[in-house]
Amino acid sequence: MRILITGAAGFIGSTTAHALLDRGDQVVGIDNLNDYYEVSLKEARLALLTEKEGFSFIRADISDAAGFTKAYQEATPDRVIHLAAQAGVRYSLENPQAYIDANITGFLNVLEATRHHGCDHLVYASTSSVYGAHENMPFSIHDGVDHPVSLYAASKKSNELMAHTYAHLFKIPCTGLRFFTVYGPWGRPDMALFLFTRKILAGEPIDVFNHGNHTRDFTYVADIVEGIIRTCDKIATPNKQWDPKNPDPATAAAPYRLYNIGSNNPVNLSRYIEVLEDALGIKAQKNLLPLQAGDVPDTFANVDDLIADVGYRPETTIEFGITEFVNWYKDYYGK
Repeated sequence: MRILITGAAGFIGSTTAHALLDRGDQVVGIDNLNDYYEVSLKEARLALLTEKEGFSFIRADISDAAGFTKAYQEATPDRVIHLAAQAGVRYSLENPQAYIDANITGFLNVLEATRHHGCDHLVYASTSSVYGAHENMPFSIHDGVDHPVSLYAASKKSNELMAHTYAHLFKIPCTGLRFFTVYGPWGRPDMALFLFTRKILAGEPIDVFNHGNHTRDFTYVADIVEGIIRTCDKIATPNKQWDPKNPDPATAAAPYRLYNIGSNNPVNLSRYIEVLEDALGIKAQKNLLPLQAGDVPDTFANVDDLIADVGYRPETTIEFGITEFVNWYKDYYGK
């Protein structure tokens, strides 16, 4: 297939592109290479992709309707994996406009491109952050998520609503994927594992929020990518048993689906840091701090629907995943 990936220079986008190319698909990558974090890391990811047969790249910004539409028409994709977004819970408190531009306006431009220029299946990134103040564990896609606690979460919830609207009105098959704390080689520098590793190696203290007591459903990037590809291959279809008097948030009478992709095995942050210390062979100095605004104390993914519908459950342990990240980090930065 010919697959368009937005955010192709990003952590998840570049890893997904490699996996698709390895199985023989053609991949067109789109990215604006913004400076939210070090551009050199994005360029290094792209450099590895451009070495592979079947990959092409278009520099474009999804929030620029004319520019993105032109890029989309040039790409002529069979399917779209939309991963470009302004990420980060904490940054949404500092620069809310960036989330409206990229996550709302940008997603509208993606939907309009699929509407007017064709697409067999749109798979897009949502987030576990949409569960917000919800505390019914494990988080289920069949539960309502109407109480976000950050603008980032609200923007991603908006994406799910927008996707349903276009699936309903224009019969565009749409699948949303709620990612749970993704980590691994080539990760984002604003994520905890990257920040912790950099500071521990530099002999600096790490900021440990909620005194290290919260839990996260840490999910290794290869598991996320396999979930993306499996759901991309399974085109969303209407749920013929969908009941408007008892509506299921995860499905619809339209070709619309939602899935959690998590490890289904939440880990205490303190344990996560211990594994990192073992991999580095260095004990961390810790600044124990309260939970930050916009964060939630725990996440835990119910992945039963992912298992039932695409036959896959992420299973990578944090011991393996963190070691792989540390090995990559030391090699990339020469530490």
